[in-house]
Amino acid sequence: MSRLAAVEAQLLAPGAPFELAEEEVLGERVRVFANRARSLRDVLLRAREFAGAEYMVFRDGERERRYTFGDHEKLVASAAAALSDQFDIGPGDRVAILAANCPEWIISFWATVSLGAICAGLNGWWTEDEIRYAVGHSKPKVVIADRRRAARITGDLGVPLLVVEDEFDDLLAGYPAAELPTQPIAEYDPAIILYTSGTTGRAKGVVHTHGNVTNMLMVSFFHGARLMMANPKQAELPQLANSILVTSPLFHVSGLHCAAVTALAAGAKTVWPMGRFDPETTLGLIEREKVTGWGYTATVLHRLIGHAEAGHYDLSSFRSVGGGGSPIPAPLIEKAKALFPQCSHTMGVGYGLTEGTAFATLNAGEELTDDPASVGRPVPVVEVEIRDDRGRSVGEGEEGEIHLRGPLVMREYWDDAEATTAAIKPGRWLNTGDVGRLHNGKLYIASRKRDLILRGGENVYPFEIEQRLEAHPAIEEAAVIGVDHAELGQEVKAVIVFETDQEVAPEALQRWVADALAYYKVPSLWETRKEPLPRNATGKVLKNALRDTQDSMFIEE
Repeated sequence: MSRLAAVEAQLLAPGAPFELAEEEVLGERVRVFANRARSLRDVLLRAREFAGAEYMVFRDGERERRYTFGDHEKLVASAAAALSDQFDIGPGDRVAILAANCPEWIISFWATVSLGAICAGLNGWWTEDEIRYAVGHSKPKVVIADRRRAARITGDLGVPLLVVEDEFDDLLAGYPAAELPTQPIAEYDPAIILYTSGTTGRAKGVVHTHGNVTNMLMVSFFHGARLMMANPKQAELPQLANSILVTSPLFHVSGLHCAAVTALAAGAKTVWPMGRFDPETTLGLIEREKVTGWGYTATVLHRLIGHAEAGHYDLSSFRSVGGGGSPIPAPLIEKAKALFPQCSHTMGVGYGLTEGTAFATLNAGEELTDDPASVGRPVPVVEVEIRDDRGRSVGEGEEGEIHLRGPLVMREYWDDAEATTAAIKPGRWLNTGDVGRLHNGKLYIASRKRDLILRGGENVYPFEIEQRLEAHPAIEEAAVIGVDHAELGQEVKAVIVFETDQEVAPEALQRWVADALAYYKVPSLWETRKEPLPRNATGKVLKNALRDTQDSMFIEE
């Protein structure tokens, strides 16, 4: 047994902080953490012990805003009172947030879930069409948006629109002495809707319950505790207050669940560089705020490590860093270890998805060093099974579709019974659609959701881009694939067959796609063909054949 596994057994033992229990969750008996909080409002209330410590630091150029845990709770109470009084928000109602990372996003989130209402986090990179779809789908009573995103909406949205920069402070000022709500909240009530890119063209709303998130919190704390206990050298480093750098958007599990929520539960400071990711600004924040932890994507890690000035900043405060969102190449991990040598024994990678509340497996510390090709062992409350295309479990080492079970599996897709039934199988096994294998208890990923493209940590499904391209009058057919990219992981490539006697420049096609879809979905590589796209007997495009050629490529950006 490895040192890490021995520590794990100690932490999970009966009576230990991370003791496991078997309980019924949404009709199925699964393993859960016995000592979890029972709602997100309970998490907020427990954070009162950190009242005088800093919770949020937002840096936007020369402007800086800092909030203690006590400041934050007062603002949340005022926001909850305002939402209830001004917009009639109560249990089960939706509040949509459409904004870049900002204090008002976090305050609005905690106010919403404290009311027993549901926070719908809308993708801040969406176009107006995408925004209108999600608003119509989730049916919020109010949309809280920053000025930049509100400007994308022309005409009436059909729901009140609260603009952060113009109205938020005035709204809260009317409720200076408010207390947190006290309505009952059940553990498996819906708390959050986060949208994922859809394989059939439209995003689906993943519903997370309070229990999903509180069990996820325990996974995060368990992971941190076992790494520290398994690495005695960490105790020899100067002791610093926990300070988390956040470079992920709040409408992702990585920014909301794994950063804002986890930090509040742990009494940790969060440090938020605002605007477009800038490596030098971020390096300065790490040094100045003595950042101890960071959850990165491959793209931002690549940019930070590759910056010419990276070695000139004091990064010695880092204690634990880990990545996800897309595969982290082994050479990039080694470069990170060289830049943050004190994290060599705590660095980790993992596998998860929004439908599984972020976590499924983790590979960290000595286990990552020994086997960097694996995404690790299942976390304690998650069961992993590999199944063939008939739903039958396969043997050790055989590839198949990855299935997950436990209290981290989403409640459902919002207002989509058909998609929910397709994803959640009997026994509440989640069919991820990803392909992998299990060997010696560890998971190895073969491919992510069939044709899924992972660009800079963002999920890009080709289908919706193909639909948009084929709506162009000059295009007869189109296929979209992912192409390896050193910094982004993958970039988007379109293969085009034009109608007879038609041809359009790639720049014009980029504008056509960008008018309807978020910028990260716009192809940067283009290929034109004279012959029809290769298809199988059922008419499906053979994308592997497209990946084998580089003919007629136009490279933009």
